This record gives sequence, structure tokens and C-alpha cells, in this order.
Amino acid sequence: MARWCYRHRLVVLLLWVGALFGLGFSASTAGTNYANVFSLPDTDSKSAYDLMEKAFPNTSGDTDTVVWKVDQGSVRDQAVQSRITPALDKIAKMNGVGEVTSPYAGARGAAQISRDGKIAYAQLTFAKRANEVPKDLVQNVVDTAQNAERAGLHVELGGQAIQRVQEPPQGLSEMVGIVAAAVVLFLAFGSFFAMMLPIAIAIFGVGMGLFSTQLLSHTTDIPDIAPLLASLIGLGVGIDYALFIVTRHRKGILRGLDPEESAVTALNTSGRAVLFAGGTVCIALAGMLVTQLRFLDGVVIGTSLTVVLSVLAATTLLPALLGFLGPRVLSRRQRRRLAASGPETEHASGLAARWSDNVQKRPRRIAALALVVMAVLAIPVLSLRLGATDQGNDNASSTTRKAYDLLAEGFGPGFNGPLQVVTAGGDTASLVRDIGSTPGVARVAALPPAQGVTVIQVVPTTSPQSKQTDDLIDTLRDKVIPKAGAEAHVGGVTAVSKDFASVTGDRLPLFIATIIGLGFLLLLVAFRSLVVPLTAALMNLIAAAASFGVLVAIFQWGWGLDLLGLGKEGPINAFLPVIMLSLLFGLSMDYQVFLVSRMHEEWVHTRDNARAVRVGLAETSRVINSAALIMVCVFLAFVLSGDSGAAMAGVGLAAAVALDAFILRTALVPAAMHLLGNSNWWLPAWLEKRLPHLAVEPKEEAGPEAGEGPASAVHGFIRTADGEPVDGAAVTLLSKGGRQLDRVTSLADGSYIVSVPAPGTYLLATTATSYGSRAAQVVVADGPLVYDVELAEGEVDAVN
Repeated sequence: MARWCYRHRLVVLLLWVGALFGLGFSASTAGTNYANVFSLPDTDSKSAYDLMEKAFPNTSGDTDTVVWKVDQGSVRDQAVQSRITPALDKIAKMNGVGEVTSPYAGARGAAQISRDGKIAYAQLTFAKRANEVPKDLVQNVVDTAQNAERAGLHVELGGQAIQRVQEPPQGLSEMVGIVAAAVVLFLAFGSFFAMMLPIAIAIFGVGMGLFSTQLLSHTTDIPDIAPLLASLIGLGVGIDYALFIVTRHRKGILRGLDPEESAVTALNTSGRAVLFAGGTVCIALAGMLVTQLRFLDGVVIGTSLTVVLSVLAATTLLPALLGFLGPRVLSRRQRRRLAASGPETEHASGLAARWSDNVQKRPRRIAALALVVMAVLAIPVLSLRLGATDQGNDNASSTTRKAYDLLAEGFGPGFNGPLQVVTAGGDTASLVRDIGSTPGVARVAALPPAQGVTVIQVVPTTSPQSKQTDDLIDTLRDKVIPKAGAEAHVGGVTAVSKDFASVTGDRLPLFIATIIGLGFLLLLVAFRSLVVPLTAALMNLIAAAASFGVLVAIFQWGWGLDLLGLGKEGPINAFLPVIMLSLLFGLSMDYQVFLVSRMHEEWVHTRDNARAVRVGLAETSRVINSAALIMVCVFLAFVLSGDSGAAMAGVGLAAAVALDAFILRTALVPAAMHLLGNSNWWLPAWLEKRLPHLAVEPKEEAGPEAGEGPASAVHGFIRTADGEPVDGAAVTLLSKGGRQLDRVTSLADGSYIVSVPAPGTYLLATTATSYGSRAAQVVVADGPLVYDVELAEGEVDAVN
């Protein structure tokens, strides 16, 4: 497939461009129809909702508020009314505004003025739901209301529709993330064209994923946070997957392969790993379905679809783009060096090799230090409290936050999240009296009944996010309502949020067990070991605990919120643990597979655990750290999204990926594997026989010229430029894909011999202490090949 895409690159590019523009046109024509469906079967708030829907089937559109405050006098003063009333009348006449309830309209409106007369609010009801109200209309409402301001009179607006026009422009966070990723890629590759490849793949994958999700929102319930999370994870994996493939392709060209053969080999090795990695991410995301929370179904659809399209772009569009670039995927300096010195063998950088050597020498100290760091970061998770964010968590400079604070100041903290006790039988008057005398209740009022259903509005004395409000809901459900003998249920946004958090918390252990167990099975089959998947499962739990500790410290305790400009502290969004754990599991599996597969390859050839762990870490840590740094940049950019849920997810995932890559995969995992020794690769014989065989990389071939002939050999002498024999030189025979096939050490007279599995094209790499490395392609026919190597004094290869 890679070869076909490489050779028919123009066709492939046109197909992808046509698909992107076609989906984009269809999505823009159809518009969006996102819906936040918090369906919680068998919960008290769901029963309350069902009763209200029965009594009030014609629910109105989104309800927002206009709040104003005077510094001097009263909001009842004629001077204030003369400025506010014309603005409200103008808003009421706007096309798309259903009703405006003014505090100056009769006895009903009097309740909308605070006791001290300093603050008042008007309710405005739009004809449609918040996400369907045109932004131009909302902005017109905001401008009209705020034009009524004067010295001493402050006007603010709150509500879901108002919040939408306060958000930064769509795509801002994505653009910032892409720019930051481009800088990291340019530093890693040193080539503008190579830098643009992962960016292009991510844009195509995420673009098509978002357009597809937008179209699907018309056929199924997809929450409005789904596209944000989909773009967040899509940008991260899209850039990372392309980075892995492009890195392998560049190494192939530097080793002397033709660009087409290098691209095909890269896709047939790293491309297969990308398919495996993308599959694990999708499986981890699908693990959210075990929670049976309908709200998350749309998130699974949006994020999984974006990941699938990103993988598809990396395995079809990327080889086509590589075909257009040819050798220009290398930097100019690399191309000049390749032309002057011939093919070379890529080795780990000195820093990576030195770190790997340090981990081998001091595994206990490094493992202990890494565990202490992760344990300290995980301490705040002990006070984790799940809930829901609201406009009280918005940035202090936003009009929605100011309106929220004004309503809390004028009418009490609980006014922003009233409870609705819905009753269909029993003594309603007695129930109202009992609720009114309950500690923690500020005000209670029963609305006129409809079809035998009465709604009792209960305003708590505490804010919607406080633990006291949660306790009040429990008191009403467990004591007050049963004592009154009424058939009643507690509903409202605050009660729904509490039930959602409770249900999520109850189902979280099953979810964690599912994804950890799934990861264990995948790694067990891939690496034929019991200890490696057990270590990975433990590391995933450590990473999750530490990253949630960081989240609690920032968003629940408020450490650094002002510095980040993220509003006020509050509980952690109830849906976030499920989403974060799914993404963390999928991404950490990518890094674990990339790291351990190289170790496993070395172990299979040498049966030396210390060498396998040292070489595996030295040769993969740079790519893992580069990929993680890109992920962190992309995730942190979502702080700018204007959505508190996406900002929370972005910070949490950035912390999780950074801790996972920089501490776990490059320190704790290799240190633990050094301490465990050969037991890393232990698997009972009876289990070995029963396990299916799953190879992340394909069976190595000698190359397209390889035949089916008998095994042969390459032999000769290793000498210096002066003709002196080199004793103890390491001679390695590699396949065209870079897999080690044989490795020997030259004798005292400089002679060597390596075995060849079959006729074909191979790479012969030679390294010796105090001499530079040499690598060259060798073509073996039916008989043995004589090949002498000349080494010159140069740098020592730190790994070998």
C-alpha cells in the first residue's frame, strides 16, 4: 500500500484534498447540532426531569440573565429605570428573543430585586437552545444591554448563550498548538519540509475528523465538548504518528536507501506500529462505553473517528508527501554530508547514551527518586472531589463571571444553582414548610401545579459547587421528603451534576480495571512476557495518580489559576477522569510499545537484559521525548480555548504526558527493568504455547532483490588507513529495514565473518573503540561475499 501511495502520490493527494474540502462544505452547509445529554437512568434527578417533562412538555429555549448594580441609591430609582427599560424593550423586540421578564413589571418582577435594592436582574428567553442561537443575535443583546451602563451603573450578562460569545475565536488553541509543535519539529529535524509533514498530516486528520463529527451531530447526540477533545487528541497523535514514520524514513535515507525504498520500509515497520498504537488508543477510548454514560458516547465517537482518520492520513497521505519531497526530507547539511561521505549509521546522541548508562549504573537511586517525585505529585489526589464547573469558574474579567458574582452578592450564593423538588402527590404544603425549615435552605417557593405536578424552587444558602449543597441534596432526599410522606424527587442542574459525579465515581473502578486489563493483555501478547505488562499497568496507575494530583492542586485548590488566567477554583469535572484515563492509557501504550519493542529486539538477539535495556533507552528516548514535548505543547494550548472543561483536560493531559514520558518511560521503567534482570522476559511455557502471536513490526525481509537461496556469509578484514588490523571491532549485519541479523567481533588479525540468511541487499555497520563508525550497503549473491572495511580515527560510539 505504501509503495502504491508513493508512486501515485498526485492521485492520493487530490483524493485527500477533495475529501477534506467536500466534508468541510457539507459540514458548513449543515451547521452544528451538538447536544449535552446528561441521561442518568435510575437516579433521582432523572425521575424529577421525567416528571417535569410530563407536566411542561413545551420547554422553552435557553434562558439567560441581564444583571445590573448601582453604586449609589437604588435600582428602583427613575434614573436607573430610564436607562435599563429601553434597553430591555429593544432586546425583547429582537428576532429570536422569545420573552424578557423585567424586575419593573408588577409583583412578579419585585422578586428580581435584591433586598438592599442595589442589584436587579431580568430574565431573557431565546427561541432556541444555546448552541442554536446565532452569535450575531447574542452579541447584539450583549451590546444593547451594556450600552445602558453609565457611571455608577454596572451591567453584566450571564447564561450559556452569552458564554458562547465570550469564548476566544474558534481554532485559536489549535493554531497555537500547531505553531508550538512546528518549533519543536524544526529543532528535531532541522528541515522545513520535514517539519511540515507531521503538521500537514495532523491538519488533514483533525480537519476531516471535526467535519465528520459535525455531520454526525445531526444523527446522534454529541456533546459540544466532543470536537474540542477530538481536536486536542487528534493533533497530538497525528503529529506524533507522522513523527515516528518520518524519523524512520530519514534514517533509511541516511543509511543509503533509495527514497522510495526508505519510505516503503518506514511505512512497513513504523507504519505498522502506528496502526497498532492507533488501535490501542481507539480501544482505550471505547473503554468509556463500559461506564454506560450517554454523555460520553458522543465523545467516544468524535475522538475515535479523529484518531482513525489521523492514522489513515499517516499511512496513506504521508507516503505520497514523502514521494513529492524525495531526499529533501533531510536538512541541507545532512544531504551534503550524505553526498560527501556516503551512507552512515545513525547512533544515539551522546546525552541519550550517557543518561542510559547512568540509569544502568544507578537503577536503585534513580527509581527511588522518580517514585518520590510521582508520590509527592499524587498527594493532592486524596482530596479529589468530582462535580461540574459553571460560570463561577470563568475568568474574573468575563461578563458571565461578573454576572454570576453579582447574582450571588444580591440574592445569595445558592441563587446560581437552585434545586427543583418535583412532586406528583402527597401534602405539598407540608413539604414546602419542612423544606423551608431545613438548615441550608435560603428560600423556598412552590410554583403553580400543572397536570398534577408541582415544582418547588429551593435556593440553598451555599454555592452550587460547595460540599454543603451536596449535603443538602442528600438531606432532602433521605430525610425531609420521606418524613413529609410526599412522592417527590430533587432535580435541577446542581442535583444532576451531583448525580453525574456519583455515578461516574461508582463506575470508575470498573472502567480502570477494564482499560488496565486490556493493556496488560495487549502487551502480554506483543512482548511474550508477564513482567513487562505488569510494570506497564503499574506505571499507568502511577501516572494517572500524579497527573490527577496536579489537576487537583491547580483547579481544586487554585494553585496558579490566576497565573494561568483560568478563573476560580472548583471541583474537577466529573467526566474528566474517564476521558483523561482513556487518553493517557492510549498515549502511554504508544510510548511503552516504542520503548520496549526496541529493548525486546535487542534481548532476542543478545539475551543480555542490561544491554537490551541500555540500548533500547538510548536509541528511543530522544524520539519519545520529542513526541511528548509536542503533545505537551498541543495540550497546553487548549488553555486558550475559553472552555473550562477543555482547559482542564488540556492541563491534565499535558501533565500526564510529561510525567509519563520524562519520568516514567525514561527513568522509572528502565531502572525497574535493570533491577528485575532477566525476569523481565519470563513467560511460563504453557502460556507461551497458548498465546497468539502478534508482531508489531513485520517479518524482516532481505529486500526486494532477495531470493530463496541458501544461507551465505560476508567476510573480510577490518584495517586502519595504514593497513594495520583492528582487533575487537564490532561488525553488525542489518536488514534494509534496520533490524540486526548478526553481530560479531573481529579477531586479532582483523578478520570477521557474519552469516547472511539469503541472497539480497544488506547494511554492514562496523564500530571500534577510538575509531569512527562505518556503514555501507552490501549485495550478496549466491556465494559468500568478500568485503574489507577501513576505519579512521574518530569519535567513539557511546552506545556500542
